[in-house]
Amino acid sequence: MKIAGRVADWFVANQRALPWRAPGYPAWGILVSEIMLQQTPVARVIPRLEEWLRRWPTPAALAAATPGDAVRAWERLGYPRRALSLHAAAVAITERHDGVVPEDVADLLVLPGVGHYTARAVAAFAYGHRHPVVDTNVRRVLARAIDGVADPGPPSTSRDLAAMERQLPEAPEHARVFNAAVMELGAVVCTARAPRCEACPIADLCAWRAAGYPEYDGARRAVQKKYEGSDRQVRGLILGILRDSTSPLRASDLESAWPEPLQRSRALDGLLVDGLVVGDPVAGYALPSG
Repeated sequence: MKIAGRVADWFVANQRALPWRAPGYPAWGILVSEIMLQQTPVARVIPRLEEWLRRWPTPAALAAATPGDAVRAWERLGYPRRALSLHAAAVAITERHDGVVPEDVADLLVLPGVGHYTARAVAAFAYGHRHPVVDTNVRRVLARAIDGVADPGPPSTSRDLAAMERQLPEAPEHARVFNAAVMELGAVVCTARAPRCEACPIADLCAWRAAGYPEYDGARRAVQKKYEGSDRQVRGLILGILRDSTSPLRASDLESAWPEPLQRSRALDGLLVDGLVVGDPVAGYALPSG
């Protein structure tokens, strides 16, 4: 069953006006947006993305800054290792590709922080190449509409790309629209918890709907641990203190981040291992400067 035409027509008429969808949006901006959008809602990404691109409009501009500058500018988007990855990717693009974001998937995949989804998204949306682009929303739409199941289950790169490839139009310009359209459909209509089937352009073709919306009974993805009280939260609080400081801080200066010393120490050790913080008890702790 081919759903491309209907979904694309719906998208053209109903898509959200997002910055990275504007005509001529630069490949660098699309790469930055895709990395920022990993596990972060659109509404939180847009203002940070705009600030980043004003400050660092090219890979070379970010490469000339320090990794600490990137972590500081990341603010509270979460998963701050992405900031280090973006900085490292900017350095690689500047040194290996003359400051131009590459368009080949193989070249994109070797950039720090760029995985299968991001590489294909940049190649498709920035350069118009024909590639299946698969995120969580795409997987859910295809699982429901084509396979008749409520949830796609754990991801499989090869299986998921093949499933999208089977629906992808041959013409690159149509494939680009369809990739974006299926993502949009999953994000705003075919949502995980409250699908709006009355607004779906392929409701009459949906295998899951035709089967009476059976509950999913397959393998489950791992459930993410609660953020409140987690090491992730403590790491963020420590980074927040260091982000506001212009000089290294002693371990005692970080005590206000979290009252429990063992968890605070464990979080700090993790930040040091990840390269998000540098220093030691004698020199003090700071964001990385180079």
